[in-house]
Amino acid sequence: MSDASGTTRSEPVEAETPQAHPGRRDRAAYEEVARALLERPLPPDYRAEWARHFAAEKPIDTGVEVELASAVIFRIGEEWLALSTAVFREAAEPRPVHSLPHRRNGIVRGIVNVRGELLVCISFATLLGIDKNADAERGDRSLHFERMVVIGRANGRIAFSVHEVHGIHRYESRALTPVPGTVGHARAFTKAMLSWQGRTVGLLDETRLLDAVDRNIA
Repeated sequence: MSDASGTTRSEPVEAETPQAHPGRRDRAAYEEVARALLERPLPPDYRAEWARHFAAEKPIDTGVEVELASAVIFRIGEEWLALSTAVFREAAEPRPVHSLPHRRNGIVRGIVNVRGELLVCISFATLLGIDKNADAERGDRSLHFERMVVIGRANGRIAFSVHEVHGIHRYESRALTPVPGTVGHARAFTKAMLSWQGRTVGLLDETRLLDAVDRNIA
């Protein structure tokens, strides 16, 4: 403002103090609290706890991946068997089998229609030497779960009846065990044994099995 002589006078300016700026006062208070937290003594067990953490044995990454394989598990008579999913195609409802003339070897049952496709139906029970009537003799109710299984490779597909299909089972290849001598006739087509739900399942060799089927069809 100006006085009577026209000289301009400045208003007195108050000195900046923490009390005059609440925001600056609060920041100073926060810094003091943070400093107190950083400078506080460590808990008694703090160092010991972290020492145990870093001293603990760590798992070693060997870089070796576990090899997994998969197979379809099914039952014929009282035998639980498995076939690689590489040759498995589907499991359908039971179908009537139409016999073929001049086929009396017991392995080729006849022709079956699966979704409009005529397939040769094979008796795996006969091929593998399994007593397929074991369940019928004891009146096993699981016969209601009978299915027509379709398997095959590039040169064609075949069908065969089973009493029950469990589904796909994944397993580690290293968990397979050798085939015991008690397997009997099916040993020729069984390449290993695998454990499943407390049972021992015969893992069939799909190549040998389908080669034998081709020989019987020809």
